[in-house]
Amino acid sequence: MMPKKNIRLYLTAALLVFSLIFVFKSMLLPGLKGKQTDYSKYKLLGSAISIIKSHYVEEPHAVQTMEGGFKGMIDSLDVLSGYLSKPLMDAYRAQLREPYPEVGLILYKSYGAFPQVIGIREGSPADLKGIRYGDFISVLDGQSTLTMSMREANLLLKDKVKKTVELKVMRSEGTEEILLDRKILFTDNYSFTPLPKFAGILKIHTLHSCVDSIQSTLAPRLKGKTTPLILDLRNCHEGSIPEVQKLVNLFLQANDIGHFSSKNGTDSALSAPREPELPDIPLYIWINRATIDQAEIAAAVLKDMGRARIVGVPSPGLVSRQQPFSFGDGSGILLTTEIFILKSASPLWQKGIQPDEQLSARESKTEDYIKATQTLMLKKS
Repeated sequence: MMPKKNIRLYLTAALLVFSLIFVFKSMLLPGLKGKQTDYSKYKLLGSAISIIKSHYVEEPHAVQTMEGGFKGMIDSLDVLSGYLSKPLMDAYRAQLREPYPEVGLILYKSYGAFPQVIGIREGSPADLKGIRYGDFISVLDGQSTLTMSMREANLLLKDKVKKTVELKVMRSEGTEEILLDRKILFTDNYSFTPLPKFAGILKIHTLHSCVDSIQSTLAPRLKGKTTPLILDLRNCHEGSIPEVQKLVNLFLQANDIGHFSSKNGTDSALSAPREPELPDIPLYIWINRATIDQAEIAAAVLKDMGRARIVGVPSPGLVSRQQPFSFGDGSGILLTTEIFILKSASPLWQKGIQPDEQLSARESKTEDYIKATQTLMLKKS
């Protein structure tokens, strides 16, 4: 049993950690800009720690208590901020550089809830095994997902070495254990499918190193087309800011397409300065709840500037920048430090994109989107 003196030291340190988190929350989160710090929270924390020291039936495990409390406080800031252990921080950096084998799921998780399926890649292992939109994942490879962050849950779905992943899926009719194979789902980061009465469907899998190829190989074939092009951004939830600027620039030219805004008021503007390859082609964009981050920027900017119309379900409004802060042991935290503001001055953070033609959550198949696009085309004419 740990000496009471050591417990008091650890719990005092824990109080300091919690206090620092409140400082992070007031300084770094854009959504809290202008709010006054509620100092009564510090008194509550102090009272809670005092009660634990005096009355808890056993001596608390100090390190676990601090780690759990620290992780919980970071994860509760917003769905994209979170604490990552060293292995997860390493995986986060590695997955930014190269594609990892995956199961074809995108999860959304709010603090204190189980992660929910918001995206399923067609033809993926998850799709073929019958995973459904709206399913909740309660266990991932033997680990409870309740205390995971959204980032952590999605990172763990991918692995370069371990071929399979075991999920416990919760539905209204009960719980089911499902074993899924991980694999590389696509060799290129985009695909193009011809479609009768349309210029075709340009599907972006991930906004990494794809637009240069689209510009050189596909754009020349589409120039002069008068039939609509469909830009499919469903389930596109990863990418880079330079790549999204290039994608927007395929369809329009503008020195200002929006900007990122930080807590201290510093703005980082985005532009699409080149002459666009496809300035006149009619453009329809498909989105779903897994159209996140950079893909959400592309869809919102093209809609905001009158260049495209949107078909699908509202996006979640997770357009932001996360900054990693590393600790000495290799672990770290990701904090939301900037949010994206459209040229029209509308923020997307936690608001998302409202489609011009909205589908229900059940209408997730390509044929549903084609039908809705045709309906929207008739409304325009």
